[in-house]
Amino acid sequence: MQLYDLDAAATRAINSLAGTSATVDFLMVWVSTIGVPLLVLAVAALWWRGADRPHNRHVLVATGLSFLLGLAINQLILLFVHRIRPYDGGVSRLLISPSADPSFPSDHATATFAIAAAFLLHGMRRIGGWFLAAAVLMVISRVYIGTHYVGDVLGGAATGVVAAMVVRTLYREGTHLDRLVTSIL
Repeated sequence: MQLYDLDAAATRAINSLAGTSATVDFLMVWVSTIGVPLLVLAVAALWWRGADRPHNRHVLVATGLSFLLGLAINQLILLFVHRIRPYDGGVSRLLISPSADPSFPSDHATATFAIAAAFLLHGMRRIGGWFLAAAVLMVISRVYIGTHYVGDVLGGAATGVVAAMVVRTLYREGTHLDRLVTSIL
């Protein structure tokens, strides 16, 4: 079995559940549609929370940078990879409007995993765990609704994690720039 066959089979297995429950379909479309904006709002809302405000704010800035870097990396990948969507290839049944851009990597997976990884890499395990659970739900929803292959969301998740690792390495806590940015508001 080739890698594509395995990817298509996994995608079909998850997407085959679509259409069996109107409630689950609605929830998966809802998660897929507003999940990323809700997570971004949740991150932004944490700006004023916490006893160790400078550290929390450093993590929040690192999270935003991870999010943006992950999406920028995706744009570079799209210059070289032009994978068709699974619904265009007859692999999945689409529950939402079709997308005009290539399938790989998934921006939704990149964004949500960048957020979760940033929190986890900075030692904020409890909240990072919640964001990771939301990221997993997001990637399942993207395959369930038929807009991505499993490989697309795994690639996007990897991009998000790599972006968070790069930011963790380059954006250091306590630097002049960090103190300037985290002192806003």
